[in-house]
Amino acid sequence: MRDHDLPAPERRTRGKRRFDDDEPQFLKRGRAAEPAPADPDDEPDPQTGERWSSWGDAVHGPQPHPDWLVTELAAKDSELGVLKTGKEADVHLVRRGVPGTDRFCLLAVKRYRDAQHRLFHRDAGYLEGRRVRRSREMRAMAGRTSFGRQMIAGQWAAAEFAALARLWEIGDRYGTIRVPYPVQLRGTELMLEFLGDPGEGSAAPRLAQLRPDPADLRDLWTQLVDALVVLARAGYAHGDLSPYNLLVHQGRLVMIDLPQVVDVVANPQGHEFLARDVRVVATWFASRGLPAAEVDPEALTGALLREAGVR
Repeated sequence: MRDHDLPAPERRTRGKRRFDDDEPQFLKRGRAAEPAPADPDDEPDPQTGERWSSWGDAVHGPQPHPDWLVTELAAKDSELGVLKTGKEADVHLVRRGVPGTDRFCLLAVKRYRDAQHRLFHRDAGYLEGRRVRRSREMRAMAGRTSFGRQMIAGQWAAAEFAALARLWEIGDRYGTIRVPYPVQLRGTELMLEFLGDPGEGSAAPRLAQLRPDPADLRDLWTQLVDALVVLARAGYAHGDLSPYNLLVHQGRLVMIDLPQVVDVVANPQGHEFLARDVRVVATWFASRGLPAAEVDPEALTGALLREAGVR
Protein backbone atom coordinates (compact mmCIF):
# COMPACT_ATOMS: atom_id res chain seq x y z
CA MET A 1 0.00 0.00 0.00
CA ARG A 2 1.36 3.41 -0.98
CA ASP A 3 1.22 6.64 0.97
CA HIS A 4 -1.40 8.17 -1.33
CA ASP A 5 -3.84 5.32 -0.73
CA LEU A 6 -5.02 6.88 2.52
CA PRO A 7 -4.94 10.36 4.01
CA ALA A 8 -1.89 11.08 6.12
CA PRO A 9 -2.26 9.75 9.65
CA GLU A 10 -3.37 12.21 12.27
CA ARG A 11 -0.66 13.00 14.79
CA ARG A 12 -2.08 13.02 18.26
CA THR A 13 -0.82 13.52 21.75
CA ARG A 14 -1.59 11.04 24.49
CA GLY A 15 -3.86 13.56 26.20
CA LYS A 16 -6.24 13.89 23.27
CA ARG A 17 -9.02 11.31 23.28
CA ARG A 18 -9.96 9.98 19.90
CA PHE A 19 -12.00 6.89 20.54
CA ASP A 20 -14.55 6.51 23.30
CA ASP A 21 -17.18 3.81 23.40
CA ASP A 22 -19.93 5.97 24.84
CA GLU A 23 -19.52 8.43 21.97
CA PRO A 24 -18.76 6.40 18.83
CA GLN A 25 -18.38 8.40 15.65
CA PHE A 26 -21.60 7.12 14.14
CA LEU A 27 -23.59 8.51 17.11
CA LYS A 28 -22.02 11.96 17.43
CA ARG A 29 -25.16 13.74 16.26
CA GLY A 30 -27.56 11.91 18.53
CA ARG A 31 -27.88 9.93 21.69
CA ALA A 32 -26.21 6.60 22.20
CA ALA A 33 -28.39 3.57 21.60
CA GLU A 34 -29.87 1.98 24.69
CA PRO A 35 -31.27 -1.54 25.03
CA ALA A 36 -34.78 -1.62 23.64
CA PRO A 37 -37.63 -2.30 26.07
CA ALA A 38 -39.58 -5.53 25.83
CA ASP A 39 -41.79 -5.46 22.76
CA PRO A 40 -44.43 -7.98 21.67
CA ASP A 41 -43.01 -7.75 18.14
CA ASP A 42 -39.81 -9.32 19.46
CA GLU A 43 -41.67 -12.54 20.20
CA PRO A 44 -41.44 -15.13 17.40
CA ASP A 45 -44.56 -16.22 15.57
CA PRO A 46 -45.57 -19.52 17.24
CA GLN A 47 -46.23 -21.13 13.84
CA THR A 48 -43.39 -19.85 11.66
CA GLY A 49 -40.80 -18.79 14.25
CA GLU A 50 -40.38 -15.47 12.42
CA ARG A 51 -40.02 -12.08 14.09
CA TRP A 52 -40.66 -8.66 12.65
CA SER A 53 -37.47 -6.99 11.48
CA SER A 54 -35.82 -4.90 14.21
CA TRP A 55 -34.42 -2.43 11.65
CA GLY A 56 -36.82 0.32 12.70
CA ASP A 57 -35.54 0.73 16.27
CA ALA A 58 -31.84 0.03 15.76
CA VAL A 59 -28.75 2.13 15.04
CA HIS A 60 -27.89 1.64 11.37
CA GLY A 61 -24.61 1.09 9.57
CA PRO A 62 -22.91 3.54 7.20
CA GLN A 63 -24.80 5.02 4.29
CA PRO A 64 -25.42 4.45 1.48
CA HIS A 65 -26.67 1.05 2.56
CA PRO A 66 -25.59 -1.82 0.28
CA ASP A 67 -28.09 -2.89 -2.37
CA TRP A 68 -28.28 -6.41 -0.95
CA LEU A 69 -29.48 -5.21 2.46
CA VAL A 70 -33.18 -5.54 3.23
CA THR A 71 -34.32 -2.41 5.08
CA GLU A 72 -38.08 -2.67 4.62
CA LEU A 73 -39.99 -2.49 7.89
CA ALA A 74 -42.36 -5.17 6.57
CA ALA A 75 -39.50 -7.69 6.54
CA LYS A 76 -39.32 -10.60 8.95
CA ASP A 77 -36.30 -12.31 10.52
CA SER A 78 -35.99 -16.10 10.64
CA GLU A 79 -33.42 -17.95 12.74
CA LEU A 80 -31.48 -20.51 10.68
CA GLY A 81 -28.94 -21.78 13.23
CA VAL A 82 -25.73 -21.04 15.08
CA LEU A 83 -22.58 -20.11 13.15
CA LYS A 84 -20.20 -19.82 16.10
CA THR A 85 -20.20 -20.03 19.88
CA GLY A 86 -17.80 -18.09 22.08
CA LYS A 87 -17.06 -17.04 25.64
CA GLU A 88 -18.62 -13.59 25.33
CA ALA A 89 -21.11 -13.98 22.48
CA ASP A 90 -22.68 -16.40 20.05
CA VAL A 91 -23.13 -15.74 16.34
CA HIS A 92 -26.38 -16.83 14.68
CA LEU A 93 -27.44 -17.02 11.05
CA VAL A 94 -30.62 -15.05 10.32
CA ARG A 95 -32.61 -14.67 7.11
CA ARG A 96 -34.29 -11.29 6.69
CA GLY A 97 -36.90 -11.33 3.97
CA VAL A 98 -40.00 -9.49 2.81
CA PRO A 99 -43.02 -11.87 2.91
CA GLY A 100 -44.60 -12.54 -0.46
CA THR A 101 -41.47 -11.51 -2.39
CA ASP A 102 -38.11 -13.02 -3.30
CA ARG A 103 -36.23 -10.18 -1.60
CA PHE A 104 -34.08 -11.39 1.30
CA CYS A 105 -30.58 -11.26 2.76
CA LEU A 106 -28.58 -13.41 5.17
CA LEU A 107 -27.14 -11.81 8.30
CA ALA A 108 -24.64 -12.90 10.93
CA VAL A 109 -26.13 -11.85 14.26
CA LYS A 110 -23.75 -11.53 17.19
CA ARG A 111 -25.48 -11.67 20.57
CA TYR A 112 -23.54 -10.86 23.70
CA ARG A 113 -24.59 -13.02 26.60
CA ASP A 114 -26.46 -11.77 29.64
CA ALA A 115 -24.70 -10.83 32.85
CA GLN A 116 -25.12 -14.30 34.36
CA HIS A 117 -23.58 -16.24 31.50
CA ARG A 118 -20.82 -14.10 30.03
CA LEU A 119 -17.16 -14.74 30.63
CA PHE A 120 -15.34 -11.46 30.02
CA HIS A 121 -12.18 -13.07 31.23
CA ARG A 122 -9.71 -10.56 29.78
CA ASP A 123 -11.63 -7.31 29.67
CA ALA A 124 -9.61 -5.21 32.13
CA GLY A 125 -6.68 -4.52 29.81
CA TYR A 126 -8.86 -3.90 26.77
CA LEU A 127 -11.12 -1.44 28.58
CA GLU A 128 -8.26 0.84 29.62
CA GLY A 129 -8.60 4.10 27.74
CA ARG A 130 -12.37 3.70 27.34
CA ARG A 131 -14.50 6.04 29.38
CA VAL A 132 -18.11 6.60 30.36
CA ARG A 133 -19.46 9.87 31.66
CA ARG A 134 -20.90 8.79 34.99
CA SER A 135 -18.72 7.86 37.94
CA ARG A 136 -21.38 5.39 39.10
CA GLU A 137 -21.02 3.48 35.86
CA MET A 138 -17.24 3.52 36.09
CA ARG A 139 -17.39 2.14 39.64
CA ALA A 140 -19.87 -0.55 38.63
CA MET A 141 -17.67 -1.63 35.71
CA ALA A 142 -14.57 -1.67 37.89
CA GLY A 143 -16.37 -3.74 40.56
CA ARG A 144 -17.90 -6.11 37.97
CA THR A 145 -21.38 -5.79 39.50
CA SER A 146 -24.30 -7.13 37.46
CA PHE A 147 -25.01 -3.61 36.26
CA GLY A 148 -21.33 -3.08 35.56
CA ARG A 149 -21.09 -6.29 33.53
CA GLN A 150 -24.09 -5.14 31.50
CA MET A 151 -22.32 -1.84 30.90
CA ILE A 152 -19.22 -3.72 29.76
CA ALA A 153 -21.31 -5.80 27.33
CA GLY A 154 -22.72 -2.59 25.88
CA GLN A 155 -19.22 -1.21 25.50
CA TRP A 156 -18.04 -4.32 23.68
CA ALA A 157 -20.95 -4.17 21.24
CA ALA A 158 -20.69 -0.40 20.69
CA ALA A 159 -16.90 -0.57 20.26
CA GLU A 160 -17.17 -3.32 17.66
CA PHE A 161 -19.94 -1.55 15.76
CA ALA A 162 -18.07 1.78 15.75
CA ALA A 163 -14.82 0.18 14.60
CA LEU A 164 -16.52 -1.85 11.87
CA ALA A 165 -18.42 1.19 10.62
CA ARG A 166 -15.26 3.25 10.33
CA LEU A 167 -13.16 0.49 8.80
CA TRP A 168 -15.90 -0.49 6.35
CA GLU A 169 -16.08 3.10 5.09
CA ILE A 170 -12.28 3.17 4.65
CA GLY A 171 -12.33 -0.18 2.87
CA ASP A 172 -15.23 0.84 0.64
CA ARG A 173 -13.34 3.97 -0.40
CA TYR A 174 -9.78 2.69 -0.70
CA GLY A 175 -10.09 -1.10 -0.95
CA THR A 176 -7.22 -1.67 1.48
CA ILE A 177 -9.12 -3.43 4.25
CA ARG A 178 -12.22 -5.56 4.33
CA VAL A 179 -14.57 -6.12 7.25
CA PRO A 180 -18.19 -7.31 7.32
CA TYR A 181 -20.67 -4.51 6.72
CA PRO A 182 -22.16 -3.55 10.13
CA VAL A 183 -25.89 -3.67 9.47
CA GLN A 184 -27.29 -2.52 12.80
CA LEU A 185 -26.77 -2.29 16.55
CA ARG A 186 -29.62 -2.85 18.98
CA GLY A 187 -28.68 -3.04 22.62
CA THR A 188 -26.05 -5.78 22.82
CA GLU A 189 -27.09 -7.43 19.55
CA LEU A 190 -24.95 -6.70 16.51
CA MET A 191 -26.12 -7.62 13.00
CA LEU A 192 -23.45 -8.02 10.33
CA GLU A 193 -23.09 -8.93 6.69
CA PHE A 194 -22.95 -12.70 6.28
CA LEU A 195 -19.84 -13.79 4.39
CA GLY A 196 -20.11 -17.23 2.89
CA ASP A 197 -22.21 -19.33 0.55
CA PRO A 198 -25.78 -17.96 0.63
CA GLY A 199 -27.14 -21.09 -1.01
CA GLU A 200 -25.83 -23.46 1.62
CA GLY A 201 -25.64 -20.96 4.48
CA SER A 202 -22.04 -21.99 5.17
CA ALA A 203 -19.67 -19.31 6.42
CA ALA A 204 -16.44 -18.37 4.65
CA PRO A 205 -13.47 -20.37 5.98
CA ARG A 206 -11.13 -18.98 8.58
CA LEU A 207 -7.51 -18.47 7.58
CA ALA A 208 -6.50 -21.14 10.09
CA GLN A 209 -8.47 -23.74 8.12
CA LEU A 210 -6.61 -23.14 4.86
CA ARG A 211 -3.37 -24.45 3.40
CA PRO A 212 -2.72 -21.87 0.66
CA ASP A 213 -0.07 -22.43 -2.00
CA PRO A 214 2.99 -20.14 -1.92
CA ALA A 215 1.55 -17.52 -4.29
CA ASP A 216 -1.75 -17.28 -2.42
CA LEU A 217 0.06 -17.25 0.91
CA ARG A 218 2.17 -14.25 -0.13
CA ASP A 219 -0.90 -12.46 -1.48
CA LEU A 220 -2.79 -13.01 1.78
CA TRP A 221 0.17 -11.68 3.78
CA THR A 222 0.25 -8.54 1.60
CA GLN A 223 -3.47 -8.05 2.16
CA LEU A 224 -2.98 -8.47 5.90
CA VAL A 225 -0.14 -5.92 6.08
CA ASP A 226 -2.27 -3.42 4.15
CA ALA A 227 -5.14 -3.99 6.59
CA LEU A 228 -2.88 -3.57 9.62
CA VAL A 229 -1.59 -0.28 8.22
CA VAL A 230 -5.20 0.92 7.88
CA LEU A 231 -5.88 -0.07 11.48
CA ALA A 232 -2.77 1.71 12.70
CA ARG A 233 -3.56 4.90 10.80
CA ALA A 234 -7.02 4.82 12.38
CA GLY A 235 -5.31 4.48 15.76
CA TYR A 236 -6.40 0.90 16.38
CA ALA A 237 -4.96 -2.48 17.20
CA HIS A 238 -7.26 -5.46 16.74
CA GLY A 239 -6.40 -6.69 20.22
CA ASP A 240 -6.99 -10.39 19.60
CA LEU A 241 -5.79 -10.96 16.05
CA SER A 242 -5.12 -14.53 14.96
CA PRO A 243 -5.76 -16.83 11.98
CA TYR A 244 -9.09 -17.62 13.65
CA ASN A 245 -10.23 -13.96 13.42
CA LEU A 246 -9.51 -13.69 9.70
CA LEU A 247 -11.82 -15.04 7.02
CA VAL A 248 -10.94 -15.66 3.38
CA HIS A 249 -13.91 -14.86 1.15
CA GLN A 250 -13.63 -14.87 -2.64
CA GLY A 251 -9.86 -14.45 -2.39
CA ARG A 252 -10.09 -11.50 -0.01
CA LEU A 253 -8.89 -11.48 3.58
CA VAL A 254 -11.65 -10.26 5.91
CA MET A 255 -11.01 -9.11 9.47
CA ILE A 256 -13.67 -10.08 12.03
CA ASP A 257 -14.27 -10.11 15.80
CA LEU A 258 -13.34 -6.59 16.85
CA PRO A 259 -15.13 -6.03 20.20
CA GLN A 260 -11.79 -5.76 21.99
CA VAL A 261 -10.39 -3.19 19.54
CA VAL A 262 -7.71 -1.15 21.30
CA ASP A 263 -6.83 2.52 20.96
CA VAL A 264 -3.06 2.29 20.69
CA VAL A 265 -2.64 5.85 22.00
CA ALA A 266 -5.18 6.07 24.84
CA ASN A 267 -4.61 2.54 26.13
CA PRO A 268 -1.37 2.25 28.15
CA GLN A 269 -0.98 -1.31 26.87
CA GLY A 270 -1.74 -0.40 23.26
CA HIS A 271 1.84 -1.04 22.13
CA GLU A 272 1.82 -4.52 23.67
CA PHE A 273 -1.55 -5.45 22.13
CA LEU A 274 -0.38 -4.39 18.68
CA ALA A 275 2.93 -6.24 19.03
CA ARG A 276 1.11 -9.41 20.09
CA ASP A 277 -1.29 -9.18 17.14
CA VAL A 278 1.64 -8.94 14.73
CA ARG A 279 3.61 -11.71 16.42
CA VAL A 280 0.72 -14.19 16.31
CA VAL A 281 -0.12 -13.72 12.63
CA ALA A 282 3.54 -13.49 11.56
CA THR A 283 4.24 -16.79 13.29
CA TRP A 284 1.39 -18.45 11.42
CA PHE A 285 2.54 -17.19 8.01
CA ALA A 286 6.15 -18.18 8.74
CA SER A 287 5.02 -21.66 9.75
CA ARG A 288 3.27 -21.99 6.39
CA GLY A 289 6.45 -21.20 4.46
CA LEU A 290 6.93 -17.46 4.06
CA PRO A 291 10.59 -16.47 4.57
CA ALA A 292 11.34 -15.01 7.99
CA ALA A 293 12.68 -11.83 6.40
CA GLU A 294 9.26 -11.13 4.89
CA VAL A 295 7.34 -11.59 8.12
CA ASP A 296 9.67 -9.91 10.62
CA PRO A 297 7.26 -9.06 13.50
CA GLU A 298 9.55 -6.50 15.15
CA ALA A 299 10.06 -4.54 11.95
CA LEU A 300 6.33 -4.61 11.14
CA THR A 301 5.35 -3.57 14.67
CA GLY A 302 7.71 -0.61 14.52
CA ALA A 303 6.31 0.47 11.15
CA LEU A 304 2.73 0.22 12.44
CA LEU A 305 3.50 2.28 15.54
CA ARG A 306 4.93 4.97 13.29
CA GLU A 307 1.75 4.88 11.19
CA ALA A 308 -0.26 5.33 14.39
CA GLY A 309 1.82 8.39 15.26
CA VAL A 310 3.16 7.07 18.56
CA ARG A 311 6.81 6.84 17.46
